[in-house]
Amino acid sequence: MTRLAPLDRFRHALAGATRAIARDVEADVVYGSDGAASGKTARVVSPGPSMEPRLVAEARGGADAVALRLRHHDPVLHETRAPRGGEDADARAVFDALEAARVEALGARSMDGVRANLAELAEARVRTDAIVRARTAAEVPLATAVGLIARQRLTGQEPPQAARAGLALVAPWIEDQAGAELDALGMTIDDQAAYATLVRRLLEDLDLADADERADDQPDDGGDDDQGDDDGPDEDDEVEGDEGASGGDMEMRSDRQESDEGDDEDGQRDTEQDEGDAASGDDGAEQARTNPSRRNWSEAPAGDYREYTKRFDEVVEAGELCDPEELVRLRAYLDQQMSQLQGVVTRLANRLQRRLMAQQARSWDFDQEEGLLDAARLARVIVAPAHSLSYKVERETEFKDTVVSLLIDNSGSMRGRPISIAATCADIMIRTLERCGVATEVLGFTTRAWKGGQSREAWLAEGRPPEPGRLNDLRHIIYKRADQPYRHARRHLGLMMREGLLKENIDGEALIWAHNRLLARPEERRILLVISDGAPVDDSTASANGGTYLEKHLRQVIGWIETRSTVELAAIGIGHDVTRYYQRAVTIMDAEQLGGALIDQLAALFDSK
Repeated sequence: MTRLAPLDRFRHALAGATRAIARDVEADVVYGSDGAASGKTARVVSPGPSMEPRLVAEARGGADAVALRLRHHDPVLHETRAPRGGEDADARAVFDALEAARVEALGARSMDGVRANLAELAEARVRTDAIVRARTAAEVPLATAVGLIARQRLTGQEPPQAARAGLALVAPWIEDQAGAELDALGMTIDDQAAYATLVRRLLEDLDLADADERADDQPDDGGDDDQGDDDGPDEDDEVEGDEGASGGDMEMRSDRQESDEGDDEDGQRDTEQDEGDAASGDDGAEQARTNPSRRNWSEAPAGDYREYTKRFDEVVEAGELCDPEELVRLRAYLDQQMSQLQGVVTRLANRLQRRLMAQQARSWDFDQEEGLLDAARLARVIVAPAHSLSYKVERETEFKDTVVSLLIDNSGSMRGRPISIAATCADIMIRTLERCGVATEVLGFTTRAWKGGQSREAWLAEGRPPEPGRLNDLRHIIYKRADQPYRHARRHLGLMMREGLLKENIDGEALIWAHNRLLARPEERRILLVISDGAPVDDSTASANGGTYLEKHLRQVIGWIETRSTVELAAIGIGHDVTRYYQRAVTIMDAEQLGGALIDQLAALFDSK
């Protein structure tokens, strides 16, 4: 049997790996000097007979990039959401670069080898890019810069060394204009439609697209269009910045930045107008709610609240906090707890399901002059041939595409019966709403440590500066993502039963986090339901800033969401009067009442349309 040369074995293995990652038997790899891609074929630079390690990694990276695009990218959806020809020439390049960053980050996050290969590919890409030669902001290709910043946000990998000097020329401006959207990209990385909606908003913030044009492209508030009218070309080309378009666009933006004084006057007038709208109460709230596509939504309400440091905060999937065997054991324990409560809550949940299904049921108007032929009334024509045919027309249902987020207090005071009932109710509600076609997300919030953790240690090491702000390490937990089926998240809910998980609670920042996750969703209607048993409590923060510091911030956040956001907010307080915080709230004195209160709140929200 003939023994293959090392280069031939490498090529054979690379083609097989590409098909495996793409999950497509038609994926292929060919070798050339340009490293381009076309359709399902990756063109990569051959490492040559010497098999130089750097070239081998670049070839793997190029093949991996194409494989990940085939696996995670919908070209029809991409074309539907992409900027039109009449928009800024840079808009399409940035849009494509951010989509490339998304699909490659999905591979880098799940496979260490792919992560290393893509890092070598990124180095190879920038070596021939104008960003390495840029000496002014106008010379930096915007698509390259935004793509590198997004890559860092999504994977945690630093930009290639060769690109850092050029990136530094435009990064502050990009962060200032679109930092909120860049931060939110990671929340929608698994959902191309929601991610594209965020990217379009980012383009608006960079003055590359208009909100009116985005509204024309995407009805309502950027809801997910199932299919575009046009089948666009397969977007398999790797994105490189166009020097001519980028340079001209960056020059225009530089001119705008250099004439800040005139803009500031206009901006000040706009700000005063916004403040006037907010001060006008119902008028400002109505404007915000009826214009869900308005951009530059601030990431947090205005106020004096601050965090001493965010270095030690974490947003973590429930499955990452303990090993699979322990999750199975905790889920079994939760099932034991559910057996005592499941009957009552399930009956209530079935009642809610019937109400939701009734709202979604098809209904008809009969005896119409045109429409669908009503076969049930054909007998009349046979009996009386002079009788005209009867038609029926289907009524449009008023049930909007909806996502519900349950934000559960994971503080120490919830330990025992309250947290087990909260987990049980969340479990039953997920299944009920999933049957009704309503996406459901379950989140939890607590802290990583008691009494401050590493944030407090850093504050002490720096000499206890006055008024430090929040002094604890946040832990925000994703038990179930909105696009995740119940069967995949079932075990994760058992994590709430884990001893030592529940610590302190900083409600205001948790509300902002859950709210901003909902804003990134494509659904037309977004509902946030909070379950808590007390006011915000963190001894370290309270001792350094005053006892009402966290409560004051919570009130600011609630008012900010209730008056300015399209997200519908409601709360259930267990043994704690939450009606003094939330406009739509109910207080129960016994955790056993939680199931009924949760279903009543959801039923009221859905009945209110």
